[in-house]
Amino acid sequence: MWAMSGALRPWVLILARSPGARTYAGGGGVSYTQGQSPEPRTREYFYYVDHQGQVGGGGSRPFPLLPTDPQFLVMFFSRLRPNRSGRYEASFPFLSLCGRERNFLRCEDRPVVFTHLLAAGPAPQRLSYCGGGEALAVPFEPARLLPLATNGRLYHPAPERAGGVGLVRSALAFELSACFEYAPGAPELPSHVRWQGRRFALTMDLAPLLLAATPP
Repeated sequence: MWAMSGALRPWVLILARSPGARTYAGGGGVSYTQGQSPEPRTREYFYYVDHQGQVGGGGSRPFPLLPTDPQFLVMFFSRLRPNRSGRYEASFPFLSLCGRERNFLRCEDRPVVFTHLLAAGPAPQRLSYCGGGEALAVPFEPARLLPLATNGRLYHPAPERAGGVGLVRSALAFELSACFEYAPGAPELPSHVRWQGRRFALTMDLAPLLLAATPP
């Protein structure tokens, strides 16, 4: 983690206390069986991703965790789309299809959770998500980081098919928060970010997209 200059800002303190309780979609109490076959040669599976990017069974908790097989994770998340199948749409708002296998996903916050900033090199830096390494990564856009005061979390652009906004895992968000700058008299949220010797104004352009995806 980079050195933190000055006292911890209110946004960072909220991040430290955040229990990760916001749910992306409701609909508890639905009835399903893992591996059920609602029609011939079709199987359905149900998953959950928590605010750290861990994937597990489709109940309200991410346990038991799935094996962290990169090949499975890349297949699963690269095919993730909004669930418009007519089945479990309210409870599992995302769907990953693999042949005749339907993999439904619900999430604690966002389906994409950024876990690592990949090592710097000659190419632009990238943010990796959900355990997929280089195979699941997007260009890092520091000016488009979105700190949200209501829950103390940090967000970044994600693939459009997965909602367009991803959550930054807490540990990585703490590291990035050291680069934020705050306007005089406005300590609640940062206004700029310093990255690799450059100073960027935070665009906050993800806010409407994130709020539009938040259920009432």
